[in-house]
This record gives sequence, structure tokens and C-alpha cells, in this order.
Amino acid sequence: MIEHNSLSSDTPLSMAVHSLPDPSLTHLPPSGHGKLLAMFLACSLPVLLAIFVFFVIKPTGQANFGQLIHPARPMPVTSLLNDHEQSIELAQLKGQWLLVNVGGGACGADCAQHLFIQRQLREMLNKDKDRVDRIWLVTDDSPINPEVQPLLVDTMVLRVSAQVLQAWLGDTPVDASQHLFVIDPQGHAMLKMPAEMNGKQGSAAKNMLQKLLMASVLWDKPGR
Repeated sequence: MIEHNSLSSDTPLSMAVHSLPDPSLTHLPPSGHGKLLAMFLACSLPVLLAIFVFFVIKPTGQANFGQLIHPARPMPVTSLLNDHEQSIELAQLKGQWLLVNVGGGACGADCAQHLFIQRQLREMLNKDKDRVDRIWLVTDDSPINPEVQPLLVDTMVLRVSAQVLQAWLGDTPVDASQHLFVIDPQGHAMLKMPAEMNGKQGSAAKNMLQKLLMASVLWDKPGR
């Protein structure tokens, strides 16, 4: 006698109905979304840095305009006196891009021209100008020339020693007075440009600043 299996090929498939998901589970907060975003940003950061290095600052050590300070020089931990004889912690300047000019308090014609160029460069940034602060580092104890006061509106004036100046910008007072320095929002001196510019050079300097601001738009916002 041949025994037949209890489930033959002719046995119809069972049409069991499975329970539906609990509706309350569909309203749980998306706790993994923050982690996913963090992972995405972490993975994207090397790409953003690569774009910054190869398209904004060239690997050769030369920027599109100006000279790259390599390695970038950190902001010294010190305090300076402003033009009202108030002590200001240098670290208070962090959080914004800084466009730094250097000169003596007597500020002759060349110095005044440098202050004018500094002001115009910031104004040329239009809507992005609020992400850049103007700083004038005065390298001596001479009174500020009253004739340049109109150029110092919205500019922070600070008295600086030669030692602090060289530690931060890497130049002596005489050399530094021939340059405009770009400081990143973390306080690092990273780029210097000639303080004396013609129209074509001024346009190149503006484009360079705009590229730096564009590269940092994700973490650097207008105002302090």
C-alpha cells in the first residue's frame, strides 16, 4: 500500500490574514532623522573641504588673489586697547570674517588710502558685507589722525604691539602696513592681499572674498 502525504500538491494554499500594524506606531517621532542628517554632513564635509582647497585656495599655496598664509596663524590669547582706552579680549572678534588693516596712528596719505580700500572692499560685498568686520590695528601710541575718522565708521580700532602683530599676522609693523589681512571666523590669519590696489586688483580681491564667504556659508551667518 502506498501512503500519501497529508499535504498533496492539490491542497490549496492557506489564505491566512495577518494582523495590521499598530496605528500608534506610525506616529512615533522620527528619532533617527537627526542621526541621519549628522551622518550626511559628516560624509559631505571632506567633499566641501576638497572643493574649498582646489577651487578657492590652490594647492600651490597661491590664492586666486593675494598670498595664502600657510599654515594659518591662530589668534593670540591676549587683550588689546581700543580707541577709547578700553580693554578688549582679542577672542571677542571671533565668529565673523575679519578684514584687517595695519598702520600708525598718524596715518598719512598712503594709510588713508588703505583704509578707504578696506572700506570699499567690504561695501562691494553687498548683502554679504554683514559677515565681514573691519579692524584697524594701530602699531604705535600716536593719536589717531582726525582727518581719517570718517573712514573709521563701523571699524574697530585696536592698539597692538609688534610682538602680538607678528605672532598673529607673521609680519613686522612696517611689512604689515603694506597688506590687508583676511581672518577666518575662528581667528586664523589665512590670507594677505596688497593694501594698495588698482580697479582690476580690487575686483579680484572682491571675488576672492566672495568665494571664501560662499565656501563657509553653511556655518558662518551674518552678524555676531
